[in-house]
Amino acid sequence: MASLNVGNLGEYLREQRRQAQLSLRQLADAAGVSNPYLSQIERGLRKPSADILQQLAKALRISAETLYVQAGILDERDRDEVETRAVILADPSINERQKQVLLQIYESFRKENALDAPGAPDAPGAPGAPADEMPPKTTH
Repeated sequence: MASLNVGNLGEYLREQRRQAQLSLRQLADAAGVSNPYLSQIERGLRKPSADILQQLAKALRISAETLYVQAGILDERDRDEVETRAVILADPSINERQKQVLLQIYESFRKENALDAPGAPDAPGAPGAPADEMPPKTTH
């Protein structure tokens, strides 16, 4: 069987499993996948779905987003956003309403910064930006 292009996912999983001091069978049982299937993932012969990666991450007690990045499902920049959201949602010192408000503020800042980025489609002065958002013209 030819090896699929799954990056270093298999090697990464194997290393995480070893660090957790789990056998292949123990991890397979904990994640709810078959032993042969997990072995094929570790050897790069199978590309697991996002659901399987989530089960493996939970069994390994690591971030699913980290596995998504390793598998090429999630971009590294996207991982930062997802992890930030996860940290906010997991914080036991704030209540659910506060978490939702904080997430809304976080998202508004991300959108604002994306719009202000040079070359952003809706940035003032960018090609295609509405005329009322164009910076004022200076005359000499």
